[in-house]
Amino acid sequence: MTSKTIATAIIRAIGILTLICLFLYFIFQIQTVIGYLIIAVIVSLIAEPIIGFLTKRLKFPNALAVGFTLFLFLSLLMGLIALFVPLITSQGANLSLLDTKSIEVNLMHLYGQLESYLSHHNIDINRVIKESDLTSKLKFNYLTDFFNSVIGTLSSFGIGLVSVFFISFYFLLDKKQFIIGIKKIIPNENEERILNSIHKILHLLTRYFIGLLIQLTVVCILYLIVLLIFGLENAFLIAFLCAVLNIIPYIGPFIATILSGILSMLTTINQDFQTVTLPTTIYVVIGFFIVQLIDNNITSPIIFSKSVNSHPLEIFLVILIIGTLFGITGMIIAIPLYTILKVIAKEFIPENKIIQLLTKNI
Repeated sequence: MTSKTIATAIIRAIGILTLICLFLYFIFQIQTVIGYLIIAVIVSLIAEPIIGFLTKRLKFPNALAVGFTLFLFLSLLMGLIALFVPLITSQGANLSLLDTKSIEVNLMHLYGQLESYLSHHNIDINRVIKESDLTSKLKFNYLTDFFNSVIGTLSSFGIGLVSVFFISFYFLLDKKQFIIGIKKIIPNENEERILNSIHKILHLLTRYFIGLLIQLTVVCILYLIVLLIFGLENAFLIAFLCAVLNIIPYIGPFIATILSGILSMLTTINQDFQTVTLPTTIYVVIGFFIVQLIDNNITSPIIFSKSVNSHPLEIFLVILIIGTLFGITGMIIAIPLYTILKVIAKEFIPENKIIQLLTKNI
């Protein structure tokens, strides 16, 4: 091998690496657009059964069915916003979510009440905290930084909403044209298997996302019932926030329970600690724990196993493995990603015994 050949290979490798880096940089720069595309795909998957019902049962033209379905989604979204804006504006001060000083004052007041209560039971909370070195780890600005970032994200909500619905409209309207385009791109020998994979993936993911919405709705209603039983303010807002956390498997419900306890204490902070604040918080946490037992043993197995045709233990292991590798983001996308991989594996390596065992219900 001559020095000229080696130099050419090195230059080519550098060129390829440069192109890869430029491509990754480009992807990073348009990550917002990619996010819009992913959300639009999810909206399209959820809308597909409704559009199918309108076109097949009610004989709607495809364009009218698509427009009506997206208008229905938009109306529901605007209804939720209209419901939440008064709650947030009227109760935001009570929850003190954005004021660092207020958070610190309320928590210190709550700490004083807790210290007084525990001292009557011969528990020195100052010694416990000193030994665990918790004070050095508590930084109140983390919470406000988080909510400020949320507000920053919401500032571009209008553009994102228009973009997602615009993309979703054409995804649904020109679905056949997209399929024809895919047929032209893919090799002829793999066309049937790829199209079958796409069809099964869309079908299973549609069922999964619809099931997930049903699960979140059920959990939100159960959380709301618990909060209303104990007469907490901001019950609907707290129930909704805690239900959304259920999107994160296993960890989300745990965080929701802690959040419900903190918010229960903050909303009853001006009342007697021993007779109102502490008992109410304990009852709410127990109520949330019961809701999670119902969800984990009834709702979730039905949603996750039936919608994507996978065994609950299989789903648990997949979430655990992908969550360990990729963190919380991995846990959220674990089930859709695993479903996609199963469908592709069944189409392209159906003779494998392990694949046959895992995909026997697909």
